[in-house]
Amino acid sequence: MATAKEEKLFEKERAKALKERHKAYKAAKKAGTLDERIVSPEHTAYLRRKAIVEKVWPFFRFLILFGLCFVILYPLIYMFSTAFRPNVQMTDPSVIWLPKSLTLSNMIDVWETMDFGVTLWNTVKLNLVCSLLSVVTCALTGYGLARFNFKGKGICFAVVIMQIIVPPQITVIPIYLQWAFFKGFGLVKLLAGMGVKTIFGKSIQVASFDGSYYCSMIGLPLVMYVPAIFANGIKSGLFIFIFRQFFRGLPVELEDAAYLDGCGPFKTFIKIMIPNASSAFLTVFLFSIVWYWNDYYVSSTYINGYHTVALELQKLSNTLDQQLFNGAQVGTRKKIVWLESGCLLSIAPILIMYIFLQKYFTEGLARSGLTGM
Repeated sequence: MATAKEEKLFEKERAKALKERHKAYKAAKKAGTLDERIVSPEHTAYLRRKAIVEKVWPFFRFLILFGLCFVILYPLIYMFSTAFRPNVQMTDPSVIWLPKSLTLSNMIDVWETMDFGVTLWNTVKLNLVCSLLSVVTCALTGYGLARFNFKGKGICFAVVIMQIIVPPQITVIPIYLQWAFFKGFGLVKLLAGMGVKTIFGKSIQVASFDGSYYCSMIGLPLVMYVPAIFANGIKSGLFIFIFRQFFRGLPVELEDAAYLDGCGPFKTFIKIMIPNASSAFLTVFLFSIVWYWNDYYVSSTYINGYHTVALELQKLSNTLDQQLFNGAQVGTRKKIVWLESGCLLSIAPILIMYIFLQKYFTEGLARSGLTGM
């Protein structure tokens, strides 16, 4: 009796033979020299099944793609439909998707409420600095993990994996205390001894419980920049993993040739690896921009006084109550047009960036470490 492995091998050979017969059938039919002996009953059944699949599959493919597109595009379509609609039409049962008239007053009100000009500049400045720092430091870290052998390499890579799987809510309390009572390994004490009263605009205070000097960094963008410098920013673990996988896929002969030409490890990284990893750099940079742009949890914890798009959007409902409705608490249905306008303003820069860079972004995803292990 044949084993399961032998049966599987037999079915594989049988399917291969049918495919070869089908190729011969198509070639003979095209050349006009069709031999009826090629068309066996088994092959006829194969052709019938293939014809049915070819007719039915496009229909199911359309349903799958249409369902996915509807799930993804429905919020965007509703957002565009509502953002430019007068508020009175929200209670009009005859208006479902297409408004009877368009207005820009919702956008203007939300722009002024969010102080969008200043907020946008603060967000772009914070995002660009953090993203550039993350790209540089994560690339160096990923290259080191991919190409060099050293003691503790496995532990370092385990820490990177922990960065990916551990949610930020787990570490928020110790990190907050670290920044709220920042001592800087004695730097604050040294500066206080030299007569310096403030650091980055924060007053140096003396703790009464142990007499040590500390400075609160809460509220400064520095608390976002420093983790990015040390490859510990938002999603930095994933970025390091992407770079590691990409650099592992590059041929070692490139580095060997650079070493023969007299390049050291750092010069090899600058001259050889970076030009060959441009797609990975672009992918990580765009991911970093998007995640820093959409982040409100980390920002609201450490720099809630610093106006960013995500923070302003988070408190937009309460801000509308205070500024547009004189402090009265209004239901979401009555202010939905302003809320959707705020969402549209918030995602507009990211959509514009994606429209211009989507070609390079798609190529970067295909060539980066996300596609292989």
